Amino acid sequence: MLDSNELLTNLYNAFNPFEPLPAGDPKYVDCQEVRGDTDILQDLGNRMQLANQNTCQLYSGHRGSGKSTELLRLKNYLQNRQFYVVYFAADEEDIQSQDTRYTDILLACTRRLLKDLHTLANPDPILNWLKKRWQDLKDLAQTEIEFESMEVEAQLAQFAKLTANLRNVPKLRREIRQKIDPESLTLIKVLNEFLADAKNKLPAGYTKLALIVDNLDRMVLVKEGDSTNYEEVFFHRSEQLKALDCHLIYTAPISLLYSKRATDIRELYGECLILPMIMVKTPDGEIYQPGLKKVKEVISKRVRQIAPELSLETDIFDSPNTLEKLCLMSGGHVRNLLLLTQDAIGRIEELPITENAVRRAITQARDTYRRTVENNQWNLLAEVSRSKRILNDDQYRSLMYNRCLLEYRYLDDDGEVQRWYDIHPFIQGIAEFKEAVAKLP
Repeated sequence: MLDSNELLTNLYNAFNPFEPLPAGDPKYVDCQEVRGDTDILQDLGNRMQLANQNTCQLYSGHRGSGKSTELLRLKNYLQNRQFYVVYFAADEEDIQSQDTRYTDILLACTRRLLKDLHTLANPDPILNWLKKRWQDLKDLAQTEIEFESMEVEAQLAQFAKLTANLRNVPKLRREIRQKIDPESLTLIKVLNEFLADAKNKLPAGYTKLALIVDNLDRMVLVKEGDSTNYEEVFFHRSEQLKALDCHLIYTAPISLLYSKRATDIRELYGECLILPMIMVKTPDGEIYQPGLKKVKEVISKRVRQIAPELSLETDIFDSPNTLEKLCLMSGGHVRNLLLLTQDAIGRIEELPITENAVRRAITQARDTYRRTVENNQWNLLAEVSRSKRILNDDQYRSLMYNRCLLEYRYLDDDGEVQRWYDIHPFIQGIAEFKEAVAKLP
């Protein structure tokens, strides 16, 4: 039996909100039925299996909704169906989400594909491309070493330095883009030579190659004259984005999928899958018991790994009402659920988690959301809270991007997917929001 401090420590860390679950993790909860029947394995994976040619698909949803966990499930699903899958989170080592351009993504994909496939395929096409340009690039990689004198592993390490500077050093980022951007087509050409060789040398049991680029949905919108970096990446460079010689999945910002160019996105990439929230309330404001049950299960499975003998509603929480309040206030947003639970655990010295600890965690989160909303947006939030609809407007897209507005889906009696929107529950208790609601006609 764990002592009280060790139990709290283990519980606190079991609710880490920033670690996606690997495929097959016992803590995973299948929420398909309360997310409007959204199924990444069928909606993305099946298309990849059926297609005779390479596919390029976009996957989106609110940040923290569980996309990375779903993509890791998809990776495992594909690997069991003869796909060799390279998966990486683009913002961990290569790109800066606050300032992302197409060239950054191309270099990130190149580095990761080299890292994962250079033992299978001959990396010379890419390394020779780098050698020809190393005099111009070595200062940007902040190295004095001559490229030709290095072994392959060292050459790959130097390339990784270049992409690390792309992520971490704004001045060098601009210079790297200026050097690489005019050469992007030649880089794609040699990268595809490398990929073609890799596909011919895949390990036994694999017949196709796929690349999954996660966390591009975290890209911050940056305006450049009449255009934006979203348009530069997903429209102006769409042919290059799709040009890599393998199956491709890129995550994309949810606000992009709700822009006036949504039909263009469909023409370029086909139907894009959006992962909605877990529906914990109906559009009429009634508690949706199947969704609430799933959210409780997310908590229960993490607790069960630590203390299977303890009751969730009496030993972990001080009452069923305290547990229900926390679950409903998450809005069905998985990361917020984990953050709230972790914060509440951090406010107690021994179990159970009290109503006061949950209330204080909610108050803290509510204050963060209050600071997120701009003064002219309160009336928009009030309108959505009543209509459950959003308009095709930049301000609504901004509120979607920062999770003040959440998307939900359900199947109606005819089996049709119905989509609706609501404010995050944190916002309900904010004075400015209440004032905006009171002014509604």
